[in-house]
Formats: sequence, C-alpha cells, structure tokens
Amino acid sequence: MSHPFPPPPIKSFERLQATDGLLINAERWRTAHEYHRNRQNAQYQSLNQPGIVCGLGVRDVTAPSQVEARYRDGRWVQIQPGIAIDLAGNLIVIPTSYDFPIDLEVVGSEPLMIYLVVSYVDPDELRRGQQRDIVQESYRIDQRNSTPISSEIEICRILLQPGHTDITQPADAFFPGYNNIDLRYRRQAQMRPQALVCMAQATHSDPECARNFFSLSYLLQAVEPLYPSLRGADEPGQVSLAENIQDYDILYLTGGQAISLNSLEFESLRNYLNLGGVLLVDAPTNANALIESTQALAQQLESPLRPLEELQRSHPLRTKPFLFAALPMVNQQQIKLLIGGGIILVIGDLATAWGLDRDLSLPRLTIRTAQELGINILHYAWKRRQLIGLQQEDNSGQW
Repeated sequence: MSHPFPPPPIKSFERLQATDGLLINAERWRTAHEYHRNRQNAQYQSLNQPGIVCGLGVRDVTAPSQVEARYRDGRWVQIQPGIAIDLAGNLIVIPTSYDFPIDLEVVGSEPLMIYLVVSYVDPDELRRGQQRDIVQESYRIDQRNSTPISSEIEICRILLQPGHTDITQPADAFFPGYNNIDLRYRRQAQMRPQALVCMAQATHSDPECARNFFSLSYLLQAVEPLYPSLRGADEPGQVSLAENIQDYDILYLTGGQAISLNSLEFESLRNYLNLGGVLLVDAPTNANALIESTQALAQQLESPLRPLEELQRSHPLRTKPFLFAALPMVNQQQIKLLIGGGIILVIGDLATAWGLDRDLSLPRLTIRTAQELGINILHYAWKRRQLIGLQQEDNSGQW
C-alpha cells in the first residue's frame, strides 16, 4: 500500500538523564535539545503532510540595480515572506522578501518546466568563519528543471520558452501560459491523509478495455475533496495482469468481451488478491460475456461472487465512508454489486458517471453519487490491503 509521504524512522528516542552533579558540556546540551526537536519533527511527520503554511507569494519584479548590467533582464521574481514545513518536520521561515533570478536556459526548441523550490538549512551544517553563541536557522532557494526532491517545497513553476523571454504574471491565475508564474501546484501543509490510493486500468485483449480510462482520473481527483482521510494518486496507471501489479491498491477492468487469462496472468492475479489487492470489473448491463467470465474466474479462485444485498447491511461497500441504502442509478438503471475474495463486479457501467460525459448532460447528483460509491470502493480496497498487510511478516510500513 502506498503513502504520499513516508513516516518518520521507527526508532527509539534517547534523552539526557539528569542527575545531581551532572556536568553540562556542549555535547550534553545539544543532546538535551535535539531530543525535543526530534520529538516535535516526528510528531509533525506522523500526523501531517509537508507544505506551505502561509505566504511565500511570487511576483515578477525588475532586476535589482546593484547587479551587473548583463543580469538586469526580465527574468527576476520576488518571493514574499512566509512559512513552510518540510518532509522531516523542519520549519522553513523566509522573514523578508527575496529577489531571485531565473537563469536556467532552455536548450532545444521545446519549452522547459522550471521549478522554484525552498529547502531547510541546518545552521550546524554551515561552515562559519567564527563561532557564535546564537545562530539562525536558514533556508535555500533553488531553481530546477526536474521534479523537486522530497526535502524541497515547491514555491512555483514556470513553463519557459526557448529564447530570452521575460517572466510575467498570468492573465488568468487558473490558466497560466508560457513564461507565466504558475502557483497551482503548491502543496499546503495540512493533516496527513491515511493513505495514497493507487489505481490502474488492467489492459487485456478486449479493444474496449480503455474506454473509461479518463473517468478513473476524475474519480482519483474527487477522493481528497470528498473524503480528506484518503488521497487518490495523481494519475491512474495502465498495466497488464502479467506485470508487477502489486504497486496498485485496485485494478480496474472493463470492456464487453470475456476475460481470458493465461497461466502467468492467472497466478499473478491470484497472488495479487491474496496479498490484499482488489480487482474491480465494471461491466455494462449487456456485457454478458464479461459478467459470466468474471463470475467463472471468481469460482476458479475459490471465492464465488455474492450480491451486495445478500451480505451484512453494514458491509463497508455500502456504509464507508458514504452510506447507501439503494445503489446509484446510471443510464436510467440501478447498478448491481457482487463481491468475493477481492473481486468486485459492478454491473451497470459505473465509471461512465465518474466525470464529465461527452455531451455534458449528466446531472450533478448522478456524478456525485457515482463518485461517492467509487470512493467507497477505493476505501474498501485500501482497508482490505491494510488489514491483510498487517498480518504479513514485515508490516512496519503499513498505516
């Protein structure tokens, strides 16, 4: 099971044992203070996620007059004061405005994404010419042409065109263009989600197997706003059942033709389900071949499918986190759910109502109820994998 941010190291804390007559030297003083600092950072890592607390706005500015003439171009930005917290729980404070030049050059004819990031600087790691009684915790601002590393906090990004172009504010902050300051992907410091749920489309011989792929993105984007305790992965994957499917909490399979697995795919799927994975088969009501082959596959895996209405009223697919008495209507028909041994069979083409349809005709209520049931399915997949994973030999990474 995946998580967007790793937990703190699982190790015991050591603290100074004070006794009468104890001699306090620099090493013991440092030990005493490091204990409290490490405890504070571990608490933040355990319960929260890194990001920006406040401020750290970015605007384009003219080059400072004191810099050399050749650097006085239109590619200077000013970072406003603010606070962030990094992955290790360190507080990053920028107390005053900071002017910064974007001087990376675009090599080639294609635009290049530039990331402006900030990271924590421990004063103990700085080389100083003289010892001081008081040192100030600091920060470092960098520009990158690749995805920021885990210890860095993204302040903004800029899609830079080739040539010596000026950096400007976007005309529409929601839709920045080339050479515009883009603040849309900044992460806010907030409560840590319990898990990152990863989903992939299972590809197979059916030419219709990818018809709902973009609907998976809509569902994953809806998870955190509707149920903040979970977060959906940024994008769904695409895998065959013969690949390494253990990276995903749930596999989505659709189409109309019967499922036909070779021995390698069958054993891979069996192992995946035994380790807590979930296979979601989303079948249109007229896809009899897919429905019957899914039921036969469940029988072959010795976990026959049972309708949701035959199971306990408190079954998590019906109750957690959203409560369903009757299941949603999609295409004027009520969907059906059958479950067994990690396989969920949906009859009714649920994913077609997870997002915007071609004609923009789906009512909001239809989309919302379909997404809520989809989140129940993702929650079920996460919880099933967690409970089974906690019974494995090495479960230190389970949440």
